Amino acid sequence: MSDPSPKHEAPLNSLSRAASAYLRSAQHQPIAWNEWGAEAFARARRENRPVLLDIGAVWCHWCHVMDRESYESAETAKIINERFVAVKVDRDERPDVDTRYQAAVAAMSGQGGWPLTAFLTPEGRPYFGGTYFPPEERYGRPSFQRVLLTMADAFANRRQEVEETAAGVMHAIEHNESFSGRAALGVTPAGGNAAGGVLLEKLLDSILKQFDARNGGFGSQPKFPHPGALDLLMDAAGRGSHGGGQVGALDAERARHAALVTLEKMAAGGMYDQLAGGFHRYSVDERWGVPHFEKMAYDNSELLKNYSHAAQCFAGLEAGAEMRCVAEDILRWMDEWLSDREQGGFYASQDADVSLEDDGDYFTWTRDEAAAVLTAEEFAAAERYFDLRVVGDMHHHPQKNVLHRTGPAGFAERDAVLASAKRKMYAARLQRQTPYVDKTVYTGWNGMCISAYLAAGRTLGLKEPVAFALRSLDRVLETAWSAESGMAHVVAYGEPAVEGVVSRRVQGTLEDYAFVANAALDAWETTGELSYFNAARQIADAMQARFYDRSGGGFWDTIPDGGAIGALAARRKPLQDSPTPAGNATAATALLRLAALTGEDEYQRRALETIETFAGIVEHFGLYAASFGLALRRAVEGTVQVCVMGEGAGAEELAAAAMAGYAVNRSVIRLRWDQLETLPPALSETLPYLPAREGGVAVVCRGGSCLPPIESAQELEKVL
Repeated sequence: MSDPSPKHEAPLNSLSRAASAYLRSAQHQPIAWNEWGAEAFARARRENRPVLLDIGAVWCHWCHVMDRESYESAETAKIINERFVAVKVDRDERPDVDTRYQAAVAAMSGQGGWPLTAFLTPEGRPYFGGTYFPPEERYGRPSFQRVLLTMADAFANRRQEVEETAAGVMHAIEHNESFSGRAALGVTPAGGNAAGGVLLEKLLDSILKQFDARNGGFGSQPKFPHPGALDLLMDAAGRGSHGGGQVGALDAERARHAALVTLEKMAAGGMYDQLAGGFHRYSVDERWGVPHFEKMAYDNSELLKNYSHAAQCFAGLEAGAEMRCVAEDILRWMDEWLSDREQGGFYASQDADVSLEDDGDYFTWTRDEAAAVLTAEEFAAAERYFDLRVVGDMHHHPQKNVLHRTGPAGFAERDAVLASAKRKMYAARLQRQTPYVDKTVYTGWNGMCISAYLAAGRTLGLKEPVAFALRSLDRVLETAWSAESGMAHVVAYGEPAVEGVVSRRVQGTLEDYAFVANAALDAWETTGELSYFNAARQIADAMQARFYDRSGGGFWDTIPDGGAIGALAARRKPLQDSPTPAGNATAATALLRLAALTGEDEYQRRALETIETFAGIVEHFGLYAASFGLALRRAVEGTVQVCVMGEGAGAEELAAAAMAGYAVNRSVIRLRWDQLETLPPALSETLPYLPAREGGVAVVCRGGSCLPPIESAQELEKVL
């Protein structure tokens, strides 16, 4: 929405003191809302009332719809205030709460999503739930007031039944969320292993079986991008075999084709913002035509990596140039809309709508709207290129078109008439009321964005993204990380400070630690500055101490808490990529990278234990276990370190050669001559003594040994 805190004359509820933009948006509602916490549940026990739990997000269209239709209704508010203790949660601020109650509602109703509406006992145990409930009975759903009265009556008059249901739901989520399927893979620190290769083959085959050859992507509608799967396919395509050649020939062309078609179709479709750059969250149809219009930091960070890696994979081809154009456009949008240019850091999201009456109207166009801002020649070109039709794509406004391309990426910029049309249409769009940008800086999502900017900057040869990523990482490390108290989940809230607002420190989750640890390692590889390596090691050590399951293997998503409320007592080991890369795979990746740099067996052992914890069941997750596949590939192949030393044109040529092609287990480390005195332990012992010289030199290391120094970019390309 355009304004998350609309001004009304109604008195404020307690959410006026919340730091979250989503919670503050409900401060004028006539409901006695509480933030999640012990105080609300103590009140529920004291007054013997059930808890109404609402979980949503500031970017969520249907959350705003339910707010307007039901939570701003005085009649509905009266029922809630008299019969429930109402608790509202921002799913971005409290992913630990959201994931568990999503699992609970899915166990009860078979569905999840936002808004999430759950009914809990005073102990926080769920006994009924769903998503959006309309104010009157429609869409095959009961009215919200009917649901409220039924659930209040059940709690008051059928308490034993309620408690039995709640106990069953808790058992279900505890069982379903603690994935367990250990299988020995026998991977060694040097890489190479048949069992791991077979498992990789199964994961890749599962992904390829779901490939939509006509439209790109995987499965049918609604269609999500699945960045981890795309990276896994590009990595496999570059190798030509599964498991490093141990398990027979891989149809490399099949993997290459699936990745390229998906990337091209996504970027040409309506899920991609053809004017500003950047991707919307997902497509409601199988053709990438009509999106859900919100834009998320985590989608764009991972897709930026995809398109940067594709520019590597298809370098020298027309497809490579197209992939580069898309990557640069994602950077352009993130720079303009999702970046704190002053302090560093990345914002969380941009909303889909400016009001409940529109559905992506800011982003869509009628022919008349386009004709009003373009010359006749420009309109004719834009009409063809963006396929502007009399009858468009949007049900609520049939004349509205979602822009999509009929030509290659970058063509509009090369054609003077189209370039002018695109500039004018974007300038006109900027005059419209802009959907709200949530400027909250979340730690884990910033780790993802920092890694993506470093990857894009290095791959595309752009210095500014690298500089901004490093400044953003410095801010995260300074503000959110403490060796004593650990990692915070929030670096900074987006709204300016208001009197009475309480900014609580939200404890970081496994993903916060794992994403930032990997970002710090990316920063070390980019700069050679040992401080980033030391930060990564500190964070990874704290991650192991706080989250690792020493008896069962793998990582819990949260720090154990004996006083946890309700479903927060359920332990989770995140395995699936939903919607961000899974915490266990990301943690294992960080530990494998540290093992290669330190030579310490503990990092390697914990990483492999984590992978083996899920190896017996992961093939059943297929497409949703792609990040696990990437970590497994790194474990099976072993880390390849390409150290490029020196400065000047020769060193830059070597660095460019080292970045050519994409392999998930390849680390390209850039070092000045003076930095050879301050290296991580294993690298310091492995790298041969090299006196400073003119130009540059590259050394390729793997499994504790290095090849002779290489001074020619062509020779380095052959070796790699």
